[in-house]
Amino acid sequence: MLRIENITSAQNQKIKDLLALQEKSRTRKQEGLFVVEGRRELGHCLDAGFVPRTLFVCGEIISGKELDGIVSKAEALNPKVGIIQIPAFLYDKIAYRGGTEGIIAEIEFKDRKLEDLRLSENPLIMVLESVEKPGNLGAVLRSVDAAGADAVLICDPLTDIYNPNLIRASIGAVFSRQVAVTSSEKAVAWLKSKGIRILTAQLQDSSLYYDIDMKKGTAIVMGTESTGLSDLWREAADAHIRIPMLGSLDSLNVSVSAAILLFEAVRQRQ
Repeated sequence: MLRIENITSAQNQKIKDLLALQEKSRTRKQEGLFVVEGRRELGHCLDAGFVPRTLFVCGEIISGKELDGIVSKAEALNPKVGIIQIPAFLYDKIAYRGGTEGIIAEIEFKDRKLEDLRLSENPLIMVLESVEKPGNLGAVLRSVDAAGADAVLICDPLTDIYNPNLIRASIGAVFSRQVAVTSSEKAVAWLKSKGIRILTAQLQDSSLYYDIDMKKGTAIVMGTESTGLSDLWREAADAHIRIPMLGSLDSLNVSVSAAILLFEAVRQRQ
């Protein structure tokens, strides 16, 4: 039978530890834990096999069959998962954002490695090099999910993939899609070994994206909006592609660009 602990004070050490995990990447790495808020995001997380350590539940917001379903799923992954019940005023203080439906969880890290990826016969892969803003990365992951791409390779990351902003922006896609964190060097070698074409998004020496064949195994590679891709990727590419810019600006947000390129691959494969 589950033991439910009641906490009503923001000074409780477990509440302080939870807030530290939300706020500090270093703490997340040291503890091997990260935080997930909301029923939808937590559902994707548990469905992907991530192991919950503790659930913080606001009984005034979530209860009944829905809570029982979440707890049962969490128990299946960790029979010793902790259940902490907190009042609404305390939940409002610790929630990372509003409207997150009364549940916050501490989740154990899981390694996201290249060798763990399982690809389809004709894979579509998104590669992101040194993307810095967690909101942008989360938005790209949503597009990857919408396009049904096989996987995302996050190369030489400048942001923690378990950053709460990233999880929120991805609406759980960081769990629902296959994600591997690696170096650019290893990613290039892995893609080449799989016979997957590398298409780099860049303005210089490039062709319009819709003129390039994306029907076969394809990796679309994007860099930061400020500096673009490293020479390593430019030199490894099988083709350089660009989105036509018809206005006075010379670039799109990386998440918008990713969506355009991913769905061109989808269009060509239909």
